[in-house]
Amino acid sequence: MTDPRGLRAPHDPKGLVRESYRIEGITAGECRSIFLDWALSLPLGADTSPLIEILLAEYGRAHPDHPMTATLREGLAKQPGRGRRGGRAARLKSPKAQT
Repeated sequence: MTDPRGLRAPHDPKGLVRESYRIEGITAGECRSIFLDWALSLPLGADTSPLIEILLAEYGRAHPDHPMTATLREGLAKQPGRGRRGGRAARLKSPKAQT
């Protein structure tokens, strides 16, 4: 969507999501790819949840069964926390464990 001055909307800087809704026969996989490109086009550290909410309000209501609507909803789902997964220190035994 563009604003009255012809500028891109901040929640869809390249118009990727808007265009995805215009593609006939687009697949879920293609929508995920577009979603990734959309996310990468946002400023570093941008909070995506409110932006996705705007996109869903703008497009999702009119197209509830569209694969991009499903992709946007998945983008709102909370991701599991990413903690430490290990590394060199995790593979080595601590001195306390050797006693």
